[in-house]
Amino acid sequence: MTQEMYAYKCTACGELHHPKHYVCKKCGNREFDEVPLCGEVTLLTYTKVYNLPEGYMKPYLGFGIAKFTNGLVVSGQLEVENPQIGMKLKATVGIVKEGIGKDYYGFIFK
Repeated sequence: MTQEMYAYKCTACGELHHPKHYVCKKCGNREFDEVPLCGEVTLLTYTKVYNLPEGYMKPYLGFGIAKFTNGLVVSGQLEVENPQIGMKLKATVGIVKEGIGKDYYGFIFK
């Protein structure tokens, strides 16, 4: 099953929101259009977390904050060997945490 992440564009003023808001933070409107979030992002900052909860079979997880070309800033897992601030990455959506009976999806930057 393919998962997608969306921004929510206010139908009145065009402000983009992610995650979903029920009221536009710019104009107060309550109607939004879904806008798929995918493609190229620019890495703004990153970190590596070494103290992981039980069940992770990796020595660390990388996390990044990245900016889409439309200006929206999001966070996600980082899957690159030598991250550099300002580098261009591809935003994908995948499983970021496996749960019992339910998987959790989020951004994975490659």
